[in-house]
Amino acid sequence: MSPTSAPSKDREGGAAPDSRKAVRGRAARRHPFARFLVRRIITALLLALGITLVTFILTNLVPGDPAAANLGQRAIGDPAIVAQWRADHGLDKPLPQQYLVHLSGVLHGDLGQSQQSHRPVADDLAEFVPATLELAGAAILISLILGVGFGVVAALRRDRLPDHILRVTSLFGISVPTFWLALVAFYVFFYRLQITPGSGRIDPGMTPPPHVTGLYTVDSALAGQWDVFASAAGHLVTPALVLALYTIGLLTRFTRSAVLEVLGQDYVRAARAKGLPGRVILFRYVLRPALVPVITVAGLAFGSLLSGTVLVEAIFAWPGVGQYAYKSATSLDLPAVMGVGLVVGVVYLVINLIVDVLYGVIDPRVRLS
Repeated sequence: MSPTSAPSKDREGGAAPDSRKAVRGRAARRHPFARFLVRRIITALLLALGITLVTFILTNLVPGDPAAANLGQRAIGDPAIVAQWRADHGLDKPLPQQYLVHLSGVLHGDLGQSQQSHRPVADDLAEFVPATLELAGAAILISLILGVGFGVVAALRRDRLPDHILRVTSLFGISVPTFWLALVAFYVFFYRLQITPGSGRIDPGMTPPPHVTGLYTVDSALAGQWDVFASAAGHLVTPALVLALYTIGLLTRFTRSAVLEVLGQDYVRAARAKGLPGRVILFRYVLRPALVPVITVAGLAFGSLLSGTVLVEAIFAWPGVGQYAYKSATSLDLPAVMGVGLVVGVVYLVINLIVDVLYGVIDPRVRLS
């Protein structure tokens, strides 16, 4: 048999599949981050489908009759009117059929019509969600800057005066109820001292900037309306700081613990023994591995801020999704409640996806696992 005939027989007899597997294996090893990212995106899409099912089931398990909550006392006593209202809102169909209709609408961007505002739920959420995102985004940004900075300082000054002060401050931030702090901040800084703006997103009588993102600070900056930007930023500071205080305390404690753990590793001692500058050791050898647990806490904290701003929004008259969800829940506005649940769930998924991607960027072992 000639040497050239062996490869042809191998290709015919099954060597080709083995070679294709080897090529795929080499490609996977060559692009581990892309493979890691694709897996996370597919998982997020499947979880998003599960969120639609969970929100639908939980919303329909809530005790109460939507017809009784939305119709008047006289109308609710007329069976014909009640039957017509249920038919108009699709509540006369079996629950599986209602879910399929709801899922089809979600896939087409239709979240139904609010029974209170009589507007599409998607339009209501497009108006209220950016306000909450702006507030929660400012709060988490403040939390990351101050919380991580305080945690690093506390770890580097372990058992010294700065460490003790920051630990007590973080304990205070974690312990104080947010709604009480919001009331105190509004009363002291606005009513008594008059050094912060009042309620709302901008000053009364001021025209909102042209809608681009729904974030007043971003839209006003894009439009060059710096007076509106200053007003929006001023109104944003106090509620964002109130929301951020708990997260600052949480991140301070987690960052301190993570940095102390890394500082005790052998490779950090070796870097010090080599005589490397402290700044190089901190940023190159300490912060990168210490950020993994901090990113986890920050991601969960942002989701909590987004879904837990109801009381702060009420105190500062902030027209966000928290107030919209509260009013929808009290009136059993099922399409609006499911829309809010879906949006919050998707935001959590996006945050977790971003956290997973950051894991892969910071720690190569994660993307190879």
